[in-house]
Amino acid sequence: MVTPEILKCAVTNTEENLYGLSNQSPVLLIFLRHLGCIFCQEALKDLSNLKSKMDLSHVKIVFVHMAELNVAEEYFDELELDVDYHISDPDCNLYEKFGLVKATTRELFSFQVMLKSSESALVRGNWPKAKRIGDGFQMPGVFTINSGEIVDSYIHKRISDRPNYSKMIDCCGVG
Repeated sequence: MVTPEILKCAVTNTEENLYGLSNQSPVLLIFLRHLGCIFCQEALKDLSNLKSKMDLSHVKIVFVHMAELNVAEEYFDELELDVDYHISDPDCNLYEKFGLVKATTRELFSFQVMLKSSESALVRGNWPKAKRIGDGFQMPGVFTINSGEIVDSYIHKRISDRPNYSKMIDCCGVG
């Protein structure tokens, strides 16, 4: 169970903690796989398409990644994303506290994942933009936090899963 203490210890690049941010407005907390993952690029593009909805609903996005802060900022800049908040978690401690596990070979290399990987790269142009930075076996996840409490979550079963970010924003009762 994620406690307020865990949220208070999760500090962003702006030195604000998740507990405080979630008391100002809802937070969409997105745990990325390694930087360089094509499914992370897909997620970032999906979120970019929802920017106006998030702005209207005052939802803050916070990314959790395994890179150093400056490396992640260069990555976000390369993808031309305006990222205000992110957390560096190279040891995956926060991933673990949120119940995100390591992938099995099946979750990484199933036929469905390989098919979606090819589709993402060939059809949507999500070619790796960076070398892999982080643990390639770490599974991603998404959490909506409002007033210090998790109000919705999406735990990936496969690395190729695409959460319904719009629904997760809506669960906050805004937008």
